[in-house]
Amino acid sequence: MTVHFVGAGPGSADLLTVRATRLLASADVVLYPGTYLDPEVLSHCGPRATLVDTQDLDLDQITAHLVDGSRAGLDVVRLTSGDPSLYSALHEQTKRLDAADVTWSVTPGVPAYAAAAARVGSELTVPLVAQSVVLTRTQARSTAMGAGESLTDFAATGATVVLHLAITRTRALMAELEPVVGGDCPVVVVHRASQPEELVLRGTVDSIAEAVEEAGLRQAAVVLVGRALAASGTRAGGESYLYSPPVIGWGSGWRSSGLVAQVRLANR
Repeated sequence: MTVHFVGAGPGSADLLTVRATRLLASADVVLYPGTYLDPEVLSHCGPRATLVDTQDLDLDQITAHLVDGSRAGLDVVRLTSGDPSLYSALHEQTKRLDAADVTWSVTPGVPAYAAAAARVGSELTVPLVAQSVVLTRTQARSTAMGAGESLTDFAATGATVVLHLAITRTRALMAELEPVVGGDCPVVVVHRASQPEELVLRGTVDSIAEAVEEAGLRQAAVVLVGRALAASGTRAGGESYLYSPPVIGWGSGWRSSGLVAQVRLANR
């Protein structure tokens, strides 16, 4: 039987994909990260499903449940918070499943950073402000960052930076970023985006650490840093060529700049 890795989204029961809810409804065994999910997510599971909270299990214990369930001919779902492509240990688990000759599949989910941006009504790529997004984390009691993956180097590009698994180091990280992006650079912290306990903190590189510490946040939060996050009414930026009249019509008056020509080709 196939083991299904399913993105549970940011944790809200109504932000799962249709495919995810169908897989949960038919699963015999569901492993889920209890630390990050609203329990209501499990309402999509069938009444006879065996539910396993993985928050106190190590990787080998989790894998044992997946392998044993599959070999017993059961449908197994491994829920991950957000999307499986980000910080889900998908690589480690599927490597072990391959070694055990167990087939597996991946169903994407709504990433937490996208839910956070939606909550504050921000586009993370704003023309003339930021056209790139960096999804990263920091190193504490965790695997070493790769060579060249410096937070300050990422920030120096002007991209919107999304920090996962970093909320307990907010003050140190803001001190690291301040010389690069400026103390007035906007920062948004969203704790448990989309869930009943959701908390949104807005501030700047200079002020956000105090707000995080006052709120006592220790986990399940994403930190967004960048000029694209400026509050409504203070937002700078230009307008995308993608929807400008000359681009949409592509008549005789369309702009001949290289940028617009590339957009034209991309939208054929």
